[in-house]
Amino acid sequence: MDRADHRAAVGILEQVGEALGRDRAGARALLESLWATVGDDGDPLHRCAIAHSLADVQDAPQDELLWDLRALAAGRELTDERVAEAGILGPSAAFFPSLHLNLADVYRRLGDPARSREHVAAGRAAIGSLQPDGYREMIEGGFDRIEAALEDRSAG
Repeated sequence: MDRADHRAAVGILEQVGEALGRDRAGARALLESLWATVGDDGDPLHRCAIAHSLADVQDAPQDELLWDLRALAAGRELTDERVAEAGILGPSAAFFPSLHLNLADVYRRLGDPARSREHVAAGRAAIGSLQPDGYREMIEGGFDRIEAALEDRSAG
């Protein structure tokens, strides 16, 4: 994907973000089309962003899990250099708290508390890669809510 394609991809992801609340099926179709363009072996940054977004527009948690796992796999291929080249501030490791948060949540909803806890632990271990700001607080709050839900479930 060249620079023009990259700009187009970013524009599409912005449109998808706006569409999420209005037209999940349309957002899903747009992202699936973009995924087909990037391909399973395409730029890991693009794959990570697209898969992360595709997970959010799935109707079934099993489908969400598949896209969350694809996002994590692509994230593991990211380098700090690629992230900087894209104009993203911070290290590639800063992607992991959110990726693990989504996996912890979907595993919790699928009734797999052990895997959910594994991703909570991995996400909390990676939280230091985030700046101490509102985004980090939101991610930490997500881990807190998942842990509370897991605790409630095991106590009940």
